Amino acid sequence: MKFKIRQSVLFIMIVLMFSGCVSVKKKAPPVEEKPVEFSEPGNRYFYFIESELEKKKGKPDMAIARLKKAIELDPESSYLQRELATLYFRKEENTNALRVVEDVLLKNPKDIEALILYAGIKQRLDCMDDAIEAYQKIIDIDPDREDTYLFLGGLYLKQGKGEKAFDVYDRMVQRFPHSYVGHFYLGKIHAEQGRVIEAEKEFQKTLELEPDLEEPRYELIDLYKKLKKPENIPGIYEDILERDPDNIRAAIELGYFYYQDGRKNDAEEIFSDLGTRSLTDSEVIREIVQLYIDPKEYQAAAVVLEGMLKGAPESSDIHYIAGIAYDGIDDKQMAIMHLKKVIPDSRFYKNAVIHVSHLYQQQGNIEEAIQFLNHAIKNVTDDQDLLIFLGSFYEEIKEYEKALTVFRQALGINPDNSELYFRLGVVHDKRGDKEASIEAMKTVIRLDPQNANALNYLGYTYADLGQNLDEAERLIKEALKHKPDDGYIIDSLGWVYFKKGLYEKALEFLEKAARLVPDDPIILEHLGDAFQKTNDRENALKYYKRALQEKTDNQTDLEKKILELKPEEKKPHP
Repeated sequence: MKFKIRQSVLFIMIVLMFSGCVSVKKKAPPVEEKPVEFSEPGNRYFYFIESELEKKKGKPDMAIARLKKAIELDPESSYLQRELATLYFRKEENTNALRVVEDVLLKNPKDIEALILYAGIKQRLDCMDDAIEAYQKIIDIDPDREDTYLFLGGLYLKQGKGEKAFDVYDRMVQRFPHSYVGHFYLGKIHAEQGRVIEAEKEFQKTLELEPDLEEPRYELIDLYKKLKKPENIPGIYEDILERDPDNIRAAIELGYFYYQDGRKNDAEEIFSDLGTRSLTDSEVIREIVQLYIDPKEYQAAAVVLEGMLKGAPESSDIHYIAGIAYDGIDDKQMAIMHLKKVIPDSRFYKNAVIHVSHLYQQQGNIEEAIQFLNHAIKNVTDDQDLLIFLGSFYEEIKEYEKALTVFRQALGINPDNSELYFRLGVVHDKRGDKEASIEAMKTVIRLDPQNANALNYLGYTYADLGQNLDEAERLIKEALKHKPDDGYIIDSLGWVYFKKGLYEKALEFLEKAARLVPDDPIILEHLGDAFQKTNDRENALKYYKRALQEKTDNQTDLEKKILELKPEEKKPHP
């Protein structure tokens, strides 16, 4: 949108918003501002010039120090104080900036530049009501500042106060009839509140004042869709394209409009041309993503992309985005078909391979995923990410030796990858080699001392083996520093205390873990064990039964524990 808004230098800085609201109040009698005469004898001019030089050198602290010296020599100069507040503002020292500018406003509440700076500081501090009040004061003092209406209206819109924003923009166009920006925002508010006829008039007025703008045309297109006036729509797109023949958005949307309107040949002509163009202009694909993929309009994306493939049937970029689109509409076979057409030289090849692998996994075809990954790895050698996926799939189907081989191959590419050592440790554990698992987890912690998962894994392994319990407790407590609300780590600490025979203390942590992760069978079984050790048979039985409901394998031990706790049935006397 080509908004040609004149902006003050101060307001250009007001772009970042920060949370919190600060107010610095200081009473002082109003003082008439005395003009600063920099040409008169004295050092304040020297310090001011030095401050300006330090600013240009990128030394804001030195600039502030010099400016403070100038202010000491002329404490009544509002100009120097505003400059100081601006320096603080640029350094994001908001409290200092606010204190200085409030001092200026105590002396002269109608200081326009100070009010602008004050409003900017309040915006940054997310004190929108204070900023609104300041902008309103500026308009009251000088109603001919066009920018201020825009800023004030924008703040009301940010607060969701459309009617108040409307009043501001309405006053703006009354005073500045040729403000196309004011008319545009009036149109936006009319449209958002369902006043489509009024919105149409305002957008047309905007274009009358500034014929080259695109955004009002797109707003009119949306309005005509709501008004069910499709006959007005193609002409607007064609007008945009006549003014800007390279406009990608207009071409895409016009093509899709033709498709929906049954004009398939016209749509295909546009889409085919876009496909050819995409081979040399990456913005075409980017626009498709923004228009349809990001907002999850996958069906529309699939229509456009299939049309584009007629102009560029071998385009890996188009096939990749088409794969995402078809996955979005849950057509897995079409998604896989398109993703498989992404060639190894494409920037999207690795992502396409991973995506296909995931799709096979979702369909339960792990063997197919493994076969596909092995083939892809031949095309992209030394790619640790693909190897990690392959190893994970071997792990999933319990081919642990193959998983270890693949993870070691990945470590050959990146020997300091802590996550690879973690995967190695997990696989060693699954195949029953606790010693190798422990050594792998120690390596993870050496490479990444704050790795909470490895700290917990090693600590829990020690606890489960009944070994090094003090070290296990230390490791798990260290893990909790990084993930204090992780139910699994809290369970590990409870299990350490259980193994130490501190059953009441174990209960405290295991109950907390069960609250955080209420459906985990291991945590529930641990809790049952702790209750059993404290002779609370009723609660032990309760949690064993809950664990049995959640557990899908190795249920024999739980069933045995439940059977042992069930009260014996009374047998009749012979």
